[in-house]
Amino acid sequence: MAMASVANTALTEPVHFQNEKATRDSLSPDSSARDPNVVFEDYLHYAALQRLAEDQEGKTSASDPAQIQEKSNWFQRLSDHKGNNVNVDLRNAGNSIAFTADEQERATASKALRLASWSSIFYLITTDILGPFNAPFAISQVGWVPGIILYFFMGLMALYTGLILWRLFVRLDSLRYPLKTYADMAERIFGKSARHVCNVLQSIQLLINVATICLSNGQALSQLSKGRLCFSVCIVIWVIVGFFIGQIRTLKNYGWLANSAVWINLTIIFVSMGFISHSEPNFAAAFTSLGVPAGPVVTEKFTSLPLFSKVNGIMNMVFAYGGAMIFPEMMAEMRRPMDFWKGMTLAQALIFTAYLMYGAFVYAFQGQFTLPLAYQGVSRFSWQTVGNVLSLITGIIAAGLYGNIGIKVVYINVVEDWIGGPRLMSSKGRIIWTFMVFGYWALAFVVGSAIPQVQTITGLIAAVAIMQFTYSFPPLLRLGYDVITDAMAADQEYVPGNGARGRADTWSDWSRWRRGLFSGRWYFKLFNLGVFLGGTAMACLGMWGAGESIKATFQRAGAPTSFGCLSPV
Repeated sequence: MAMASVANTALTEPVHFQNEKATRDSLSPDSSARDPNVVFEDYLHYAALQRLAEDQEGKTSASDPAQIQEKSNWFQRLSDHKGNNVNVDLRNAGNSIAFTADEQERATASKALRLASWSSIFYLITTDILGPFNAPFAISQVGWVPGIILYFFMGLMALYTGLILWRLFVRLDSLRYPLKTYADMAERIFGKSARHVCNVLQSIQLLINVATICLSNGQALSQLSKGRLCFSVCIVIWVIVGFFIGQIRTLKNYGWLANSAVWINLTIIFVSMGFISHSEPNFAAAFTSLGVPAGPVVTEKFTSLPLFSKVNGIMNMVFAYGGAMIFPEMMAEMRRPMDFWKGMTLAQALIFTAYLMYGAFVYAFQGQFTLPLAYQGVSRFSWQTVGNVLSLITGIIAAGLYGNIGIKVVYINVVEDWIGGPRLMSSKGRIIWTFMVFGYWALAFVVGSAIPQVQTITGLIAAVAIMQFTYSFPPLLRLGYDVITDAMAADQEYVPGNGARGRADTWSDWSRWRRGLFSGRWYFKLFNLGVFLGGTAMACLGMWGAGESIKATFQRAGAPTSFGCLSPV
């Protein structure tokens, strides 16, 4: 199987001359890129053909070529300054080389997964890790003014970066060269080192997401048992449930589960709002979890908490928009990735509305006693039970979704590519998948039990990974893509199979860098660079805040310990 050459797909490509084929310098796990002759222009060309094929699917006759080109113009006008190698003329794009046996096998495997619709994507994105139930806690850590403003601007930027990922995907993905993961996208632009960084961070985030859900469900079960059941056992029970739900391999089969989870989460929101408005705070749980003594409820425009607590609260807000990490994986399983923006935009709107409404309402009634899982903050046990039982259902569905993506990342990179094992959807792949599910969920138990505080573990993973995948990496990827494609403006029109022969110069020449950096919309590149630097700086601050919060949590007398039986609520 051939390996992808960053030589021609990324800014890190080696020197090669106009009439010379590219040389292999990448060990990309993306088997589509293993051919040393694959160039960035190949991805653009075949992605355009793929979008055309998806548009024609199900039609009885082919559309007129002129109509096809006119229909695509709205998309091309967004980058009409980049030339024909980026804005492929679909009237003349039919000249392509035949699939090799390996490419055909890969295309068949990829097509078998492309079943989801944009409505399924809406439900999958809104099947969030914690639902909106940590939003009140986040606002309580920073106060009314920063809380509302930050939720708004974080949501706006999350929408922007989500659209970046969508646009890059539809420009670079095809059945011939399928783009299966976030790491695939990073490698095609920046090379194999970027792929490794994304794979490591994504694996960490997905695992801790699953661990967080096991932890929150363990808290709910502990409250239901009134603390009679050892807290670590409460977590183990949900790990065992995960062994079974994790056997689902395709996102399409998660569609109906995700659908039900969204409506159950909305039910929890409205029911718990009614309970909270007629109940005093759960003072005992607030003292155990947060160290806040009983007293009158106080809300503030700006809180006077330590800086690390405020930063940790902001990182809990970031969790609201953490789905971007798996957007490429979702698009990789869509029938029509061009429709992804519909599901994503609606999902982000619902998430913003639900989080802000619920967060403000609960904070108004519970103030400094607001718990990291807000529905557990009512004092009546019967009312706690309603929220806990419903959240157990939505939590395990979300855990199954994130576990599914996490295991796929490992399977694609380790089993299929490093070991050369069977395809995921094969019968042998089914057996390997089953054993991987057991190992993955067992590891999630270890992580969840080691840091038995939802608010600290969510702040930590938000800083380490979510900030990167949602706010730092997308603008950086777009910047790299723009540099590569703007540099193509002086190249000859691409011919399939000719590699880099049509290029006017190479990346060893300043002329190519000058076009890439300073031609086109340079101000857009500067803006994306600024967003990337801002996101990275905030992530570093968040890591410090999360570390201090974890330290303070374990130092507090009576706090739950790692792998202990004492419940944090």
